[in-house]
Amino acid sequence: MDFTDLYIDGTWKTSAERFDVINPATEEVLASVASADIADADAALDAAERAMADWAARTPRQRSEVLRKAWELMTARLDHFAHLITLENGKAGTDAKGEATYAAEFFRWFAEEAVRADGLITRAPASVARIIVQHKPAGLAVLITPWNYPAAMGTRKIAPALAAGCGVIIKPASETPLTMLALMPLLEEAGVPKGLVNVLPSKKTGALVDHMLHDPRVRVVSFTGSTGVGRTLLKSAADQVLKPAMELGGNAPCIVFDDADMDTAIEGTMLAKMRNLGEACTAANRIYVHEAVADEFTRRLSAAMSALKVGDGTDPSVDVGPLVNASTRDKVAEFVADAVAKGAKIECGGTVPDGKGYFYPPTVLSNVPETADCVHDEIFGPVAAIQTFTDQDDVIARANATEYGLVAYVFSEDFKRALQVCERLDYGMVGLNRGLVSDPAAPFGGTKQSGLGREGGHEGMLEFMETQYISASW
Repeated sequence: MDFTDLYIDGTWKTSAERFDVINPATEEVLASVASADIADADAALDAAERAMADWAARTPRQRSEVLRKAWELMTARLDHFAHLITLENGKAGTDAKGEATYAAEFFRWFAEEAVRADGLITRAPASVARIIVQHKPAGLAVLITPWNYPAAMGTRKIAPALAAGCGVIIKPASETPLTMLALMPLLEEAGVPKGLVNVLPSKKTGALVDHMLHDPRVRVVSFTGSTGVGRTLLKSAADQVLKPAMELGGNAPCIVFDDADMDTAIEGTMLAKMRNLGEACTAANRIYVHEAVADEFTRRLSAAMSALKVGDGTDPSVDVGPLVNASTRDKVAEFVADAVAKGAKIECGGTVPDGKGYFYPPTVLSNVPETADCVHDEIFGPVAAIQTFTDQDDVIARANATEYGLVAYVFSEDFKRALQVCERLDYGMVGLNRGLVSDPAAPFGGTKQSGLGREGGHEGMLEFMETQYISASW
C-alpha cells in the first residue's frame, strides 16, 4: 500500500506506533498504518488553522472549482477506489463501485452548493432597521468516519466543510483507513491547499478525539457511527459548545402492505436489506409484511437471497463479500441463534461457513417474535427478519416503538394511504416504494437518537457555517 502514514500539513508523517489493517476476506494483513497521538493532533490543528485563513477568504467560485476538479479526478479513478474499498472493507465489487461513485458525487454536489450560501436583506417590520443575514465558515471541523463506507462517509463530510470554507481533521475508522489516505493525493491534485485537510488514523481514538474537541479552534464535530459513541462525543462537545452533526444508529422498519407491487417490494427490500451487506444504519432491520401476502413475499425474498453468490469481493462474479471483522460476524450469528431459540424459522442461510474470512450467508428468518434481540438492535449483517401484521395503526405503532428514527421503508400502490403512513412514521427519511434513500442532493439524517443535523442537500453545507445577523440603518 502506497499511503499508510499520517497526512498532516500536506506531508506524510510516520509514527512510533502502527497498527495492522486486515483483509476480511482472507484474514491477511493488508498494510501497517501509522497511529496518531496527541502531538500529531496538535500539528494537524495548527496546519488546518493556517490553511483555513486563506481558504475561507477565497471566493465561493474558487472553492467550487477545486471541488469540481476533485469530482472529475475521482470519477476517472472509480475502479481504483472501488478495489481499495473491497480490500479493506470486504464489500463486493458492485457495492464498492457504487460507493465510490456515490462518494465522488458529493464533490460535484457541494461544488454547486459552494456558491449558494444565500443570505437575506429585508426591512424589520416594526422599526427602521434593515435585517442583513449572512453565513460564515464556522471554524475548524473534526470529522470522524465509520468503517462501513470508507470513502463516502469521508467525502460526505469533507466536501461540505470545504464548500463552507472550513479546514478539517479526519479520523477514519481503524478497520478501514486506507481509502481515505489514498484520497489525499487526489485532493492535492485538485488544488486543495496544503494543510486544509488532514488525516489521522489512530488506535487511540477516544483520547485523540477528546483532545481535539477541547481545542478552542475546533467549532464543529461531525460523526457517523453508533448512538452510544455519539452520546459520548456529545458530552465532550458540550464543554466547548461545539456544533454537532451526528448521523447515528438506526433500526429501520420496512412495511409491505397487501396492495404492494410484489416485484417492486422484493427489489426494494433486497436493496434496503443487502446494500453494503446490511452493514449500514439505513439497512432494513424489521420487515413487517401484511399477513395476506406474507407467504409469497417470504418465498420470493428467500429465493432472491439464496441466489446471491458469497465470496471474496475481488471476484467480479461475487454478490456478497465478508463482514468487516470477526466480532461483527459473530454478533450476526448470535442474533440468528437468539431468534430461532425464540421461535423464528430459518428460510435460507443461517450457518457460518467453514474456512478463512468473516463470511455470513444471506439469511431470511420468518415468524420472528417481538422478543427477539434482532428486533430491538441493529443486525448490521445480511439477515432479513420478517414479522407479519394485519392492522395499519398497529404496524405504525410497532415501527415507531424504538429509540431510533433514521429511515423507514413503505411499499404500497395506494399512494394516498402510503403518504399518510409516511407522515405518521417518526423517521427523518422514508423510502416510498424504494429501497434506497441516500442521495447527495437530499438532507440525510434522523430523528430521536438517530442523530442531529443533516448531511447532503443544502443543509449539509450549513452544518459547517454560522449564521450572522447585522442590524443596520441607512
